[in-house]
Amino acid sequence: MPLLAVPPVIPVLRSEFHLSGTEIGILTGLPIILFAAAALVGSRLVALLGVTRAVITGLALTAVGSGLRAAAPDAIGLLAATAVMGAGIAVTQPALAALVGRWLPDHIVLGTGIYTNGLIVGEILPVALFPFLFPLFGQSWRATFVLWALPIVVIALLVLALAPPEKAAAIGAGRRWWPNWPAREILRLGSVFAGASAIYFGSNAFLPGYLSETGRADLISPALTALNVGQLPASLLLIVFARYLERRVWPFVFAGVLCLACLGAIVATAGAVTVASAAVLGFAAGAAFALGLTLPPLLSAPDEVARVSAAMFTFSYTSALVVSVLSGAAWDLTSDARFAFLPIVLAALPSILLVPTMRFDRAAIGGEKERSR
Repeated sequence: MPLLAVPPVIPVLRSEFHLSGTEIGILTGLPIILFAAAALVGSRLVALLGVTRAVITGLALTAVGSGLRAAAPDAIGLLAATAVMGAGIAVTQPALAALVGRWLPDHIVLGTGIYTNGLIVGEILPVALFPFLFPLFGQSWRATFVLWALPIVVIALLVLALAPPEKAAAIGAGRRWWPNWPAREILRLGSVFAGASAIYFGSNAFLPGYLSETGRADLISPALTALNVGQLPASLLLIVFARYLERRVWPFVFAGVLCLACLGAIVATAGAVTVASAAVLGFAAGAAFALGLTLPPLLSAPDEVARVSAAMFTFSYTSALVVSVLSGAAWDLTSDARFAFLPIVLAALPSILLVPTMRFDRAAIGGEKERSR
């Protein structure tokens, strides 16, 4: 929720803090690099504290960072608070992937679809409700940031109270947590997930600027809402058709091709077609994102899921940050917001080109097969 509270107020932040296109790219990309760095911390916390406590720790950091952003006096303060928030979200991600593998070992795609659906609902709410909440709070972006921090506190308390107890054997400082970086499958996994992340975050970051530049600022809220709501059907379809999509290559390729087509339509238009294309792009990017989240528990032994997920998040989010910064730089260099989408277009290629080369057998990553190579 706090992550997607930013794009609707980017025009306001740009005016108040005098942000350039590159600085907007850094602001929106900073949580992504924290997702990369703190994912390793999340893997370590899972080893030390167990999955449930790692999730609670991440939620607490997210709430604190989100609340601190509302008090930011300048751009540096905003970036610092965003860093804390991004670190908190990142810590929870390897833990969530591990939860799916432990709680639903025979229904991994279904379990991933359910929690991906929750992620997407959390992303939709700040964007969809922005037109109503922003005037209600006196057009104060600070008040909206506080608003989206409050539910996180409640969620952390609910997890603390209701999560089933973990076995003592699942917690221990001796468990492995550092990723096996040379593994080819991890690099491919990271590239695929990086593409999905870059498309989603980049489109949210640069669509408002593109529409403002083309004189269609009135379409910013509808386009962002369409982009984020479009993800919801993708996660629901993943739940309904989980058994037909598991270990299949074609859904990844289809999602990548659809992303390319929609990005082309967005930069070629600035009207109703843009909003419609944003909706379909949200569906395709959401499908690619959700499918990417299924890969660590599908391809890893249960005890390896957290560290494989950490490796995937670290590599993928670092790459996504590079894409975000390159997009902002392309906008600055050309003075044309359309060029911000060029690196995002390239991010769609890994799903099309790399997934067909991946092995879909159990424990392909982090197991004995990998360590024997």
